[in-house]
Amino acid sequence: MENLKKSGMFSVIAALGANILVAISKFIGYAISGSAAMLNESIHSIVDCSNQILLLFGDKRASRGQSELHQFGEGRAKYFFSTIVAMMLFFGGGALGVMEAFEKLTHPSHEVGNPLIVIIILLFGLAIEGSSLRIAMKEIHELNTEKLSTLKFLRESRHSEILIIFTEDFCAVIGLILALLGTILTMVTGIAEFDAISGMLIGLLLMGAAIFLAKEFYSLIIGESVTASDLLKIKKAFERPEVSHLIDVKTVHLGPTEILVAAKIDIFESSESEAYRIVNEIERSIRQSLVDKKVYIYIETDKYDPNYQRIQ
Repeated sequence: MENLKKSGMFSVIAALGANILVAISKFIGYAISGSAAMLNESIHSIVDCSNQILLLFGDKRASRGQSELHQFGEGRAKYFFSTIVAMMLFFGGGALGVMEAFEKLTHPSHEVGNPLIVIIILLFGLAIEGSSLRIAMKEIHELNTEKLSTLKFLRESRHSEILIIFTEDFCAVIGLILALLGTILTMVTGIAEFDAISGMLIGLLLMGAAIFLAKEFYSLIIGESVTASDLLKIKKAFERPEVSHLIDVKTVHLGPTEILVAAKIDIFESSESEAYRIVNEIERSIRQSLVDKKVYIYIETDKYDPNYQRIQ
């Protein structure tokens, strides 16, 4: 359980359980009401269940060790499956929901039956999804050791699964509120178009969320450097009396908790005979400052030349 929390996967399992319960209740609600918003919410929950299963599968693939083909492991598998999830959210949840809502909006015989039952089911779903969102927020709080704002943490975090779960749960809560408003307005006014409009807004919400996620995951798949705070920790390890210059340092995330560090340093001539010891101590210092991550480190010694220009 502790490992799941540290890896950001506990919220995935919690969200899967919540979505299974909510999906069943929503389909029952749609079957007895014909509500466009309820159908959209039902599709949303089924897509979310599929998404969580994909995230669990991606986590299993990412946990594979090094091999001859993947010599740094398969940590980025999480980012690949997270991108698939974002696309499913866009097409399976958003676009399909918008098309269904548009059909209901233009269909003259569209009606919403048993609105009180629909409202009860939506309130039940809101309670379940709200609990799942609270679990995700709690996990974000545990992972957010630097005490960043929630939005900044989500944008800087390399944990793609917690970004997906938070976005899904947040959209689910907003979507249920929209569906609730549409159902209530339809019940009070007798105008079924309110229900269809709420369904369309839910679909557009999911499409917007998917575009946001896809943008974030593109950057992670291409390869992002470590966060600014982690880079400071890495550079601090090179601040030693034997090191004349930190010529260059490059970092990249191989996965949410795996980092590659490559650096080039200039050691004073008086300490060159102890270069191997200095490098080992720098590596040890980096690992001690990043205890929550697996770090691959490659350090090369060279001579600092202030006039050196890299050939592109």
